[in-house]
Amino acid sequence: MTAYRPDALIASDISAYLELHQHKSLLRFLTCGSVDDGKSTLIGRLLYDSKQIFEDQLSALESDSKRVGTQGQAIDFALLVDGLAAEREQGITIDVAYRFFATEKRKFIVADTPGHEQYTRNMVTGASTADLAVILIDARKGVLTQTKRHSFLAHLLGIRHLVVAVNKMDLVDYDQSAFERIVAAYAEFAHSIGIQHFTPIPISGFQGDNVTTRSDAMPWFSGPVLLDHLEAVNVDAELDRIKPFRMPVQWVNRPNLDFRGFAGLIASGTIRPGDPVRILPSGRTSTLARIVTMNGDRDVAVAGESVTLTLADEVDCSRGDVIATADAPPQTADQFKATLVWMDAAELLPGRAYWLKLGTQMVSAVVRAPEYAIDVNTMARAPAKTLALNDIGVAEIATDRPIVFEPYAESHDLGGFILIDKLTNATVGAGMLDFALRRAQNVHWQAVEITREAHAQQKGQQSRLLWFTGLSGSGKSTIANLVEKKLHALGKHSFLLDGDNIRHGLNRDLGFSDQDRVENIRRIGEVAKLMTDAGLIVLTAFISPFRAERAMVRALLPEGEFFEIFVDTPIEEAERRDVKGLYKKARAGEIANFTGISSPYEPPLAPELRIDTTRTTPEEAAEQIVEAIMGVWSPVL
Repeated sequence: MTAYRPDALIASDISAYLELHQHKSLLRFLTCGSVDDGKSTLIGRLLYDSKQIFEDQLSALESDSKRVGTQGQAIDFALLVDGLAAEREQGITIDVAYRFFATEKRKFIVADTPGHEQYTRNMVTGASTADLAVILIDARKGVLTQTKRHSFLAHLLGIRHLVVAVNKMDLVDYDQSAFERIVAAYAEFAHSIGIQHFTPIPISGFQGDNVTTRSDAMPWFSGPVLLDHLEAVNVDAELDRIKPFRMPVQWVNRPNLDFRGFAGLIASGTIRPGDPVRILPSGRTSTLARIVTMNGDRDVAVAGESVTLTLADEVDCSRGDVIATADAPPQTADQFKATLVWMDAAELLPGRAYWLKLGTQMVSAVVRAPEYAIDVNTMARAPAKTLALNDIGVAEIATDRPIVFEPYAESHDLGGFILIDKLTNATVGAGMLDFALRRAQNVHWQAVEITREAHAQQKGQQSRLLWFTGLSGSGKSTIANLVEKKLHALGKHSFLLDGDNIRHGLNRDLGFSDQDRVENIRRIGEVAKLMTDAGLIVLTAFISPFRAERAMVRALLPEGEFFEIFVDTPIEEAERRDVKGLYKKARAGEIANFTGISSPYEPPLAPELRIDTTRTTPEEAAEQIVEAIMGVWSPVL
């Protein structure tokens, strides 16, 4: 490593020194590999040596200019390594620990990721923003399962630069043949999963061999030392600048009526005033008028810069849209094949709607049952119905409206996404869009002239969905049937969809697992929507145990048309009634996944109407419901 002693510059012009430091390039990298391969020791060595360098700078500054006070003695390497090891023992590095250091040529952010298989999601978190991965291998142990797993994940996440650091060479007497055997074994595995290039370096993190300075103990190695390679590697920043222009809009800046700008971070490309641009997903075109920054207008802006753009025309553009070069725009689609890493303790429920966040875009998305899961230890593909914590799989995803994207291999900004639980707002998954499913572009909505309002007006009513939910035996079907009888007597056009009846036909292929329950309600929701489009008042009597699916059905309909009725019956009362004997069988273990016994029920938090069946008869409940909807929907009935 080149000694960094800009003493004269510090002493003569501290502002120039700070300016030089500010504009150094930044490399984000992660350390990964098997447990106890020496990640913390290696990071400690890098931090210690870079700290020593800056101690020298500060000492020179103090003696020459007296501008900075005494900074104390250089930290002891053994203490630093002990501190990192203590973090590991306390479980701190179960999450990703980030460290910062700098040299003369570059600034660095290093992510220390855990090696255990059960923390795959944490490794993925660290790798998601990394330009380079340092994969450590213990020279005594060679290529292990964790080595393969982390290499696969780094490759999967699109990290282009891999360093294979064969560590603890001092413990094998710096044997060249041991190093070469490990490199050969790793190369065979790497090529099998598509890794074409990597840089092997023999090191000793504890002794410092080939970490920041060349080792006299390994004269047979002629490659770069680790820090020299980290300083020199090209992280493809220039490549991002020559790609087509893309800027996801983060917010619309309109301080007054005379100015309307679109602010965001340029993901790729270069832009100049006068360039033709296209706004996606609408496809409208315009011309770039100005590039506005805090320091005034610019003649050019490039990838990695945050700017505000103004357009020559008044076009519709808002947060989540993407401004792109007009002649080479990104794709838009609403169905995709994606690779998904599941990050939640509760497993994926295919068919459930999650929030999908891609850059500045936020849409509702449904993940279909995975095509397969990937065994990160063997790289084998196995059939899977769902994904559990730390699982990786490939699945189809459908969004509720088209989004702007590029395959993850081409753009991490427009190809990487997270999934968010709609009820808890917890991040439950992270993924990479592989490609659009072309069938999504071949299916178009057919416009019809007779609207849902016209259908309802013909029947003298408004379309409505009365959604009865509650435990088995609560009385949903009984009350819903009485309500429909009253509606029919009033001359209203209605239809009752009952849970048991639907399972004899439309949903006869579904069981009672959580996944099947989600799909059951999804189908019923779509059917109910079609029936309300026909102008009907639809009643549904389903347990519908999950709030997320009830919210999904509500979102299908115009505001105000979904009326949730919670038939609230304590489980003790439901068991006492137990006309079908289902609770007795469930208690005996004869029925699996029975709601309230072996499967959860999530009661509504804010239903439009709650019926307490311990105090209200079915006839009274029906009267109460009809009176309620007459008042809410006047003049519906």
